Amino acid sequence: MTHQTPRQARVREILAELAAIDYALPGSIVRRTTSCGRPGCHCQADPPVLHGPYLSWIRKSDGQAITRKLTPEQEQRYRPWFDNSRRLHELITELQALSVQIAENAEGWQHRRP
Repeated sequence: MTHQTPRQARVREILAELAAIDYALPGSIVRRTTSCGRPGCHCQADPPVLHGPYLSWIRKSDGQAITRKLTPEQEQRYRPWFDNSRRLHELITELQALSVQIAENAEGWQHRRP
């Protein structure tokens, strides 16, 4: 029987969680309100009553921002995919940090701070 360190056990947990993640959409859902600038519109009142909210999915592709309008139904349908993407990034970051620690321990490397 092989003994696992707590770090190795956590790596296995992360890998299992990664395997269970479903679709993952990059970017964010943004909820915006706006004013139109038409004189007499309720958005120009004091206090203003802005138009919206309007839902958008914003992501980057090849350095360019891509925006897609979303309906409330689409937001509900895709919200778990955005949550999955966020969790995916958290897990990968943790896996990388643990991998560095395990490699440093295995090789006897000392972590030095500048």
